[in-house]
Amino acid sequence: MNELTIGKTTIVLLQGDITEQATDAIVNAANSSLMGGGGVDGAIHDAAGPSIHEECKKIISRIGKLEPGNAVITSAGNLNVKYIIHTVGPIWHGGRYNEAEILASAYRESLKLAIAYKIGSISFPSISTGAYRYPIDEAAMLAIKTVFDFTRENNTPLTEIYFVLYDAATYRAYSKALTEYSKNI
Repeated sequence: MNELTIGKTTIVLLQGDITEQATDAIVNAANSSLMGGGGVDGAIHDAAGPSIHEECKKIISRIGKLEPGNAVITSAGNLNVKYIIHTVGPIWHGGRYNEAEILASAYRESLKLAIAYKIGSISFPSISTGAYRYPIDEAAMLAIKTVFDFTRENNTPLTEIYFVLYDAATYRAYSKALTEYSKNI
């Protein structure tokens, strides 16, 4: 399964490069410094250009580091979107340190910013499953459930939510999670 609609919101799974999306916003799986890095974070910073680095520096000077589970928003620089929502997911430590709640919070806080900025479409990567080593099957199910529960419980302007997944294994995990989740709604 690669698509599911509940109410006015459709969740779509895509395999591809999140920096090439044309949704209103993309979500960056950032680190707490917001200064870019490896994986999707580095790719988004590179594609967006230096203005994003400057915006992130200003945010960090104002709030300090961005704690896991929280999110902030910037313009999109050179990307073909209006906004970048930067969120920090948890580093996996075997599930002993509230990682599931922190990961769910990263998705919810990103969606709260989408509502505040009247965003109609958003693209998420698979948060915390790269360098932060969150197990992909667990992360996929949690992401799908959190996003659908949030959109069902809140009056959101979101009509399209994309999970843009970089590789085939991640896409398969999210497809499996979407299929499983759809059986329970």
